[in-house]
Amino acid sequence: MSEYETPKEEKSERAPSGRTFLCVVDDSEEFGVALQFACRRANNTNGRIALLYVVQPAEFQHWMAVGERMREEARDEAQELLNVVASVVQKRTGKVPTLYIREGDVHEELLELINEDPEISLLVLGAATGTDGPGPLVTYLVQKMAGKLRVPITVVPGSLTEEDISLIS
Repeated sequence: MSEYETPKEEKSERAPSGRTFLCVVDDSEEFGVALQFACRRANNTNGRIALLYVVQPAEFQHWMAVGERMREEARDEAQELLNVVASVVQKRTGKVPTLYIREGDVHEELLELINEDPEISLLVLGAATGTDGPGPLVTYLVQKMAGKLRVPITVVPGSLTEEDISLIS
């Protein structure tokens, strides 16, 4: 567990349903739709939201101090973004989400977190609306990992409106 993760003691305050909806935070448009869907589902099932942000490792290895500074800045930026998203979740659900910041490959870190935290019960991802496909994470998980995950994946179309989400959640 990194210094940015919520301690186990704080995680014990879970919803009676035990449902925790995990969203992977990024700057895509479809993330907003996935988050909105997850918050609606959490409200309707007395569940909670968990947010994961994965920082890419610093590539700069020539001077250790410079590489470490880049790493710290990336983690600080991740914490700031998660704090903003967490405030949105709290407004929508009335509950403080569990926050995770990991460093490494997003695929590996996501799978590791799902396997580590038994309270995560559903992974909610947004699908991109462009011509390049649903996005690299959705493609990877659906094509390579869907049968190997211990939790279901909900892929929310990025083109859904707030009204659409209200109707289906």
